[in-house]
Amino acid sequence: MFRAFELARLGLGNVSPNPMVGCVIVCDNRIIGEGFHQQFGQAHAEVNAINSVSDMSLLPKSTLYVTLEPCCHFGKTPPCTDLIIKHKIQNVIVCNPDPNPLVAGKGISKLEAAGIRVISNVLAAEGNELNKRFFTFHTKHRPYILLKWAQTQDKFVAKQNFDSKWISNPYARQQVHQMRANEDAILVGFNTAFYDNPSLTVRDAAGKNPIRVLLDPNLEIPETHFIYNTEAKTLVLNQIKSAENQHIHFINCGQSAENIIEVLYQQNIQSVIIEGGSATLQKFINANLWDEAHVFESKTLFRQGIKAPITTQKMLLETNLMGDKWMKYKNDLL
Repeated sequence: MFRAFELARLGLGNVSPNPMVGCVIVCDNRIIGEGFHQQFGQAHAEVNAINSVSDMSLLPKSTLYVTLEPCCHFGKTPPCTDLIIKHKIQNVIVCNPDPNPLVAGKGISKLEAAGIRVISNVLAAEGNELNKRFFTFHTKHRPYILLKWAQTQDKFVAKQNFDSKWISNPYARQQVHQMRANEDAILVGFNTAFYDNPSLTVRDAAGKNPIRVLLDPNLEIPETHFIYNTEAKTLVLNQIKSAENQHIHFINCGQSAENIIEVLYQQNIQSVIIEGGSATLQKFINANLWDEAHVFESKTLFRQGIKAPITTQKMLLETNLMGDKWMKYKNDLL
């Protein structure tokens, strides 16, 4: 199962809104096949694992390990349960049941009805962490929410004139770009978009650009700003209009944290990075609508300016990024 986790993680950033899934097939204590879900719309992990087996005659006496309950419905691809039954695999070890209502135990039931022995909830906690985005979306009906900000050693995120370039070093910025590539969307408020004029794209890492989400209640950000360029789909959450103009989607909605998250859920966004600024981040902290916070702290001193957000959660992990601190927090109040 640990090997299946390793395989599943290779799909990070490429399979959403599907979960990350890895699969390993074992016969006589030897791995004879393995695979993972590589791209949304393409073959599932079980299909790739079964297709990788060179001697198909071994499958009836094999055990299939998979990080998520096999699907039993027709979506972009046929049901994996049918393929397992077809090849007469007699033992299936499942990490997590699938919370998606289209599956939700029906895949396991179908395998058991075919006479297959199924053991589930093996390393379930590790599986929950692997697919925290997918599980949060289907059980809490909202995206998985990551907060991110850079702060100086004296706990400022920008100067009084909103200038914040550059607080963190290139190594921290590279990590941030990898985070962007891993998640579905990235969100900023008016001040960050107006004063920093960010592109919010992936440049210092490999991967796709996230959907950009802009909070601009009165539609005051000039369309000449980078956030309006054609590099990524952009949602502009405002209180004036709803309209679509190619890659730009204007959505008229309330600006509370709860309203914003509901819109992202309706847009089928499974994870979002809230990149600020400080007031926007604090809005989500105060509403207790966040799962992880990633804080990058440099040795720079501003002495005065715009204060960093405040969270009462204890730090979970601290990493040194060539002099900058990368501090990770988990929300224990959920």
